[in-house]
Amino acid sequence: MAITAAMVKELRNSTGAGMMDAKKALTENNGDMEAAVDWLRTKGLAKAAKKADRVAAEGLVGVIVEGNKGVAVEVNSETDFVAKNADFQKLVRDFTAAAVNAGDLEALKAADLGGKSVDETLTGAVATIGENLTLRRMATLEGDAVAAYVHNAAADGLGKIGVLVAMKGADSGIGKQLAMHIAATNPLSLSEATMDPELLARELQVQTAKALEENTEAAKPKPEHVITNNIIPGRMKKYLAENTLLGQAFVINPDLTVEQAAKEAGVEITGFVRMAVGEGIEKKEEDFAAEVAKMNG
Repeated sequence: MAITAAMVKELRNSTGAGMMDAKKALTENNGDMEAAVDWLRTKGLAKAAKKADRVAAEGLVGVIVEGNKGVAVEVNSETDFVAKNADFQKLVRDFTAAAVNAGDLEALKAADLGGKSVDETLTGAVATIGENLTLRRMATLEGDAVAAYVHNAAADGLGKIGVLVAMKGADSGIGKQLAMHIAATNPLSLSEATMDPELLARELQVQTAKALEENTEAAKPKPEHVITNNIIPGRMKKYLAENTLLGQAFVINPDLTVEQAAKEAGVEITGFVRMAVGEGIEKKEEDFAAEVAKMNG
């Protein structure tokens, strides 16, 4: 497979690797982007890269909690200018309120909103606002208590990152702190038990290859059983502590894990949602001058 400059640039942007390293990684893996990322990590040339870090589309996330139920909704726009528009913000707020009684995204699109469906309302807003708008996704969370938080708030309940956290037990105030922690750290899962098995297997493969390669290059190689029984399990333990919510150090009090902090507050975390605007969507890069020129025809 031919390796293009655009592919090299994409890999460099997502991993921070040098140009020649990125090109070699793609060449060694026949252009497979994910395999190239793993190759770079094995060589110690890249950070752990998440697809979700490639934030692209503009818009807003709306969150609302009613009783023991919380919902988060993402509505995308083409530019950040529209996200600051009062009409667009009202649209997102209305969609979020409607989502409380909708079971899924399709039900939300069909829900009544002042005599029109949400989908019809969105179509009308495209004509009024003058940009392509997308109702991309929604998520629902229930528990004895549900807390919410929006980061980079544009208005009450609207922001660039929306978080919901569900708890078993009465929320004495820790709920918002937990939600803020989730916004800041972006955990991959609640616990090891809920983490994607394929993701765990992939990480184990990367850490195993990395440890074996480092040992081969070491001046005094360690016995194989030390690599297998100590180093690799230790690295996987660190990975889980950094990427599972319950295992992370609590940002409010790093001496405690999130699980310990919740327990001290008398609650058990049963689930969370972290929704960031545009995560996972590739965005075509365009300089500001070109964007202004485009807007002016």
